[in-house]
Amino acid sequence: MTSTISASSRHSIPTSASTNGQVRMSSSNTWLKDPSKKYTPFVSVPLKDRTWPDQRITKAPRWASSDLRDGNQALINPMTIEQKSRFFDLLLECNFKEIEAGFPSASQTEFDFIRGLIEKDKIPDDVWLQVLTPAREELIRRTVESVRDAKKAIIHMYNAAAPMFRDQVFQNTKQQTIDLAVRHVKLVKSLIDEAIARGDRTQWQFEYSPEAFSQTEPDFAVELCNAVQEAWFEGKDKFKELPIIFNLPATVEVATPNNYADQIEYFCRNIKDRSQVVVSLHTHNDRGTGVAASELGLMAGADRVEGCLFGNGERTGNVDIVTLALNMYTQGVSPELDFSDLDHVIDVVTKCNDLPVHPRHPWAGELVFTAFSGSHQDAIKKGFAYHKKNADKPWALPYLPVDPADIGMTYEAVIRVNSQSGKGGVAYLVQRAMGLDLPRRMQVSFYQVIQTLSERTSKEITTEDIEKAFRATYYLGEGPVGRFGLVDYSFAGEGGKKTFKGVVTDNGKEVAVQGEGNGPVSSLLDALKSAGVDLNVKEYSEHSIGSGSSTRAAAYVELLDKSGRSIWGVGIDEDVTAASLRAVLSAASGASDSAEQRLKDVEDFVLFRP
Repeated sequence: MTSTISASSRHSIPTSASTNGQVRMSSSNTWLKDPSKKYTPFVSVPLKDRTWPDQRITKAPRWASSDLRDGNQALINPMTIEQKSRFFDLLLECNFKEIEAGFPSASQTEFDFIRGLIEKDKIPDDVWLQVLTPAREELIRRTVESVRDAKKAIIHMYNAAAPMFRDQVFQNTKQQTIDLAVRHVKLVKSLIDEAIARGDRTQWQFEYSPEAFSQTEPDFAVELCNAVQEAWFEGKDKFKELPIIFNLPATVEVATPNNYADQIEYFCRNIKDRSQVVVSLHTHNDRGTGVAASELGLMAGADRVEGCLFGNGERTGNVDIVTLALNMYTQGVSPELDFSDLDHVIDVVTKCNDLPVHPRHPWAGELVFTAFSGSHQDAIKKGFAYHKKNADKPWALPYLPVDPADIGMTYEAVIRVNSQSGKGGVAYLVQRAMGLDLPRRMQVSFYQVIQTLSERTSKEITTEDIEKAFRATYYLGEGPVGRFGLVDYSFAGEGGKKTFKGVVTDNGKEVAVQGEGNGPVSSLLDALKSAGVDLNVKEYSEHSIGSGSSTRAAAYVELLDKSGRSIWGVGIDEDVTAASLRAVLSAASGASDSAEQRLKDVEDFVLFRP
């Protein structure tokens, strides 16, 4: 049964449940100043010599996706067969080898989906099809029938073991709980023996879950599983059989993750014939530490992890296998799953589940590789520059624990701009979009343009906006037309004296100008004096863009007018001299308008021109 709480009542405390599955809400708040009067802390495991804190995760576990079962049953609108089929294909693309495909005794849709996978030969030879059943005879029979003639099948049976279930739900003693489990294990075994006898091609594994393991007494969980193990291997040489899987769920997460690790280590130490047992983890996220619990559980000796992509599942969800896998990947451990195109995975999962991935979801969220803070952007920009020069060194960039390209993300998304951003981030985006490595002082100047745009609009400024603003500010291509443009030119003279003769446009009209100086920049500036423009050079730099036959030159110049006002210009051309001249004319055009008018022209172009 699924309970729902209306948003308007989300701060209330449920007091009773109606028959339709909705929780009725109390009209008064029952928050306690002393919650110890109502709640008791978890009981620690008596494990004084625990070893798991000294362990590291050095290899991938066996992964089992529960998306099509645990994930699906938690959806408001469970997946259609078409959606489940698409999700199943995705899991194969991600390299899952064990897939819990459904709860076939729960509905005809579930049963038909399982049969369709088998009868249409949709399951690769190396993939295990897992199906879940409670310890109930009629449901076990239906479940085994659902996987008839599958190539590889895991029958996953469970019954509740924790005291609250034994006492409140089933009114069973410990021995009755063991007897119920053993009786139904023997039924599963007999049905499988019948399938083998009639010549079915299936290779079988058996998985057992003591439901609510993390709330069960550790010694009783071991006693129960030992009894199940004996029943399963009865009459067989267990050391010649496939190991039994014991799945140890934190059905509801009620303790810190270190306590779950203690429970797992205790179980691994005390379960009989550990070599013939696969210890599987199945954590939920009620306290927000499902991933940590699974990681510590692996350190404590577990072999296998069940979970869902992006943490879907009942209540707060199952452990997120994507997060677990990428945590391993960024520690240099291959997870043996393929998330190289994470956007594709997100797209399929969200469409099938009809649930979004949170923008700040670990590794996968829209904003997790995004820096708005100016200091963060500057560090990332410098980190990329360092990594480019030292590509042979291990990945270690500020604020980026993984190379976004490894999971199909683009660098453009790493730095985004709002009013809190800094010059480094803006300069990085210009560099990525246009190949321009702006001088540091020019970064400061252009950043002021972008910051003004962001503050006026109170919105994020996109990479496209930044490129448009840059072109408009420095009269590069489409956008506002600068006062001056280069038409033609020549130089004469020897030694330290150069004479510039050229034709420039001045407000659309071609005029001939001439000037002298010790180089192209100074001689053009001298020529512009005839147009009433008197500017001096403060800084000049240039660099190449691209390589080979497509190489172009980029030139940057900072000019000062008589009042000391600084104006930057940019020129781009196949010829380095032409680039420097265009940079001068770019700055001279900027000097011909007030700073406020230039900002208005840029703002109009960015915001109102397509």
